[in-house]
Amino acid sequence: MLTIRRAGARGHADHGWLDTRHTFSFADYHDPAHMGFRSLRVINEDRVRPGAGFPTHGHRDMEILSYVLAGALEHRDSLGTGSVIRPGDVQRMSAGTGVMHSEYNASAAEPVHFLQIWILPERRGLAPGYEQKHFPAADRRGRLRLVASRDGRDGSLVIHADAHVYATLLEPGQAVTHALAANRHAWVQVAHGTVSLDGEALAAGDGAAVSGEGALALAAREPAEVLVFDLA
Repeated sequence: MLTIRRAGARGHADHGWLDTRHTFSFADYHDPAHMGFRSLRVINEDRVRPGAGFPTHGHRDMEILSYVLAGALEHRDSLGTGSVIRPGDVQRMSAGTGVMHSEYNASAAEPVHFLQIWILPERRGLAPGYEQKHFPAADRRGRLRLVASRDGRDGSLVIHADAHVYATLLEPGQAVTHALAANRHAWVQVAHGTVSLDGEALAAGDGAAVSGEGALALAAREPAEVLVFDLA
């Protein structure tokens, strides 16, 4: 079964310094019909103005991924981590028993555009942690590149959840398939471009839940960037 979540149906808030769209309920946006999918709790598409950002704040018991689409995001946290995240980089912060952090646009001239992703951890009370890796475009082009997984295989980030996160860059006419094991589900999120998912057209910002299928097939109709979440 394929259930599509159109970009225009997402929650939206414009705070001036931040323009954000929520695939699932978040902050002041609450929709009981869209509280997440399986262990995937949040996908926010954020655009932050130059020099602005999220001041220091706290999180607990959540696996948080940041996937930068354009610009540069500067991260600092109470673990002593300081880094800048750019396109091709993926950041994982395990909030666990508690972590404080800030995220700012690292540029004084250009906006930063990124996806903020929250995944529920397999258990509460984990030790906080941070990890960041770069996945070159060549590794994602025309294939599903594993960027986060429970066991960190293939050089992916380690997330403390039964979830596998893939990223792909597709040119028109290129296609990829992903097999789903029994009792597995998938969420597909289109970051850029237009694709066909099992024959259904998805555009930038669209998402789709896949359940009860043995595989999914993605084909690009125009240059596209897509994330695929394989979930228990």
